[in-house]
Amino acid sequence: MTADLSSPRHVHFVGIGGIGMSALARHLLATGHVVSGSDATPGEQGAAMGQLGAVVHAGHAAEYLNGADLVVVTSAARGDNPEVVAARTKGVPVIKRAQLLAEILNPVRGIAVAGTHGKTTTSALLGHILLESGLDPTILIGGISTSLSSNARVGGSDLVVAEADEYDRSFLYLHPSIAVITNVEAEHLDIYGTEEGVRNAFTAFASQVGDLLVTCADDPGAAGVAAVAPVKTVTYGIDAGDWRAEDIQDNLDRIVFVARNGNEAIEVESPLLGRYNVRNTLAALIVARSLNVPGDAIARAVSCFAGVARRTEVIGEAAGVTVMDDYAHHPSEIRAVLSGLRTRTHRPIRVIFQPHTYSRTRDFLGDFAGAFGDAEHVYLLDIYAAREIDTLGVGSADLASEIARWHPSLTYIPDITEVARTVVLDARPGDLVVTMGAGDVYLLGPEILEGLR
Repeated sequence: MTADLSSPRHVHFVGIGGIGMSALARHLLATGHVVSGSDATPGEQGAAMGQLGAVVHAGHAAEYLNGADLVVVTSAARGDNPEVVAARTKGVPVIKRAQLLAEILNPVRGIAVAGTHGKTTTSALLGHILLESGLDPTILIGGISTSLSSNARVGGSDLVVAEADEYDRSFLYLHPSIAVITNVEAEHLDIYGTEEGVRNAFTAFASQVGDLLVTCADDPGAAGVAAVAPVKTVTYGIDAGDWRAEDIQDNLDRIVFVARNGNEAIEVESPLLGRYNVRNTLAALIVARSLNVPGDAIARAVSCFAGVARRTEVIGEAAGVTVMDDYAHHPSEIRAVLSGLRTRTHRPIRVIFQPHTYSRTRDFLGDFAGAFGDAEHVYLLDIYAAREIDTLGVGSADLASEIARWHPSLTYIPDITEVARTVVLDARPGDLVVTMGAGDVYLLGPEILEGLR
């Protein structure tokens, strides 16, 4: 089913508080459509939609979709949701979020950024580069770009930069002109079952790319997809690739490197953290060069990119302790972020980790256990269930037992209200405290700062 957005419509979002859903809602509001929505917990994004003119409801009820011409549902929405049931009863079309994104991206010069990790930062950076270079793109991402103060922007050109989410096979609705695959690793095994299932989905996504596929040569999964992709491919990396990062220097507040492709070299200074973001920057750079953005313009844009909220975001400092927040919720992400922080800051790290979903905790229990080696102390919270109801017989106590086998300093605190008090008592001047996870752990940062003060 497709969505006709050629004339103003009343579009109702079930799950409007989600970061991806709110990006599409912003886009529709900015292009003249009427938007309403609901969410069990509308949160910051739901409130923002209300300020922009959407009618937002807390909770779900059939009457909330009155007058709607189209209903857009998040992947987490259940089939028995009263608004979804009412829409189908009334004959109102119901589509997934990814289908709406496809309606926006597929007819134009769509640029889709996919990957198990790094797609939000890469798509935000690419959008920033194109915007700073005068190309006026539309941008739709799964995080708040600090440069935009938003997760969405409606541009005046036919370029659309979008984050392509693999969860629920959402990215298979997209047929972009250009695509990036940052990496391919086992994830969302509740959907795919096996790592091979994940690779097969990314291979199918690559087969739908029209003109150019940009992939990371350092990542075995992405390299495997590139090897069979039926489209022109450009690769990048630190250890391999057509474009390589050379002479990397990680200074106190930025990484400096040379991006080189044969005789072409671009000197880059980035405030982003870690070698994983060197690779993300290379990906964005390659796409920008394919659109004929000059190298010096790319370098200027990269140097002033302010990052993405919840990606090694500094929340504040008090009593000599710096408090940061990061969205990392997969073992590979945790390792990369903590390694980057250790390399740049050389400070003791206290990480407060909130596992996200029972299925991910079960599937990667052993991998999580060994992911915190660069932290001085780990504070473990209970699992954030998100969309899940079944505990699958796993809990944070199981993860705590596993981590304790690898890490000498662990505190398991089931009650999130007790964590801030404990960390405030434990922290010492010079420490770096990092709240980490994809749930609501970020709410602790301001509370910890207040306690330190």
